[in-house]
Amino acid sequence: MSLHSQLGKLRASALTALYRRPVGLGSLGPIVTFTFDDFPRSAFTVGGKILESYEAKATYYVAAGLMDTDSSVGRQFSRDDLASLVERGHEVAIHGFDHLSARRTRVDEFIADVRRCENALHSYVSSGVTANFAYPYGEATLSAKRRLGPLMSSSRGTVPGLNGPELDLNLLRSNFLYGDVDQLDRAKRLLEKNTERKSWLIFYSHDVAERPSQYGCTPELLRQTVRCAADHGAKILAVTDVVQALCPAA
Repeated sequence: MSLHSQLGKLRASALTALYRRPVGLGSLGPIVTFTFDDFPRSAFTVGGKILESYEAKATYYVAAGLMDTDSSVGRQFSRDDLASLVERGHEVAIHGFDHLSARRTRVDEFIADVRRCENALHSYVSSGVTANFAYPYGEATLSAKRRLGPLMSSSRGTVPGLNGPELDLNLLRSNFLYGDVDQLDRAKRLLEKNTERKSWLIFYSHDVAERPSQYGCTPELLRQTVRCAADHGAKILAVTDVVQALCPAA
């Protein structure tokens, strides 16, 4: 194992062990959640329609400062897209205004950027914005986790795995959904394990296109993964629906 891999494992171990906000999943599982980061328009115009065909909703972690820009994952969302997301019942969540890495930003600046994103999204759409957050690049730090945890309903990283029977609302585990249907077996294994454990499986991706970026997936991979989740009898829910069920007073 390389030194880089060893350091990554140590960092993940510390992040998952400290500054936790534990809550029991109880009998809610198995649950599957599909999330999209940044977000590129195709995640909504293509990905959203796939989920809606199964009467399911997704969580879109929005980096407000990327609105109307182009990036490596394609054209980013517009203000009209945000309004349409809310109208169609999807979740608009927080991804930081300038998509800053917590590892490369002073914690005060990072928290201020998260708050700026939250305020901007509330100004763009009158309702539907939640206090659920995902770390840009999945790069959480202990100082950010400690400071941000009490401010957010939940925070999602990219540490892989399943959530439950006890989960950490300050660092939800998630698993990438990238590539084409040759990656379906990996998704199926996660779904099978999630069903056995009656836990909460979160997928994340970016663009949804026939020729996706390295951080996106094809429509067929997404479609078959959603179908498998439904076939396994999992509840397909947005992050906010699960968090509200776990913490109804929050």
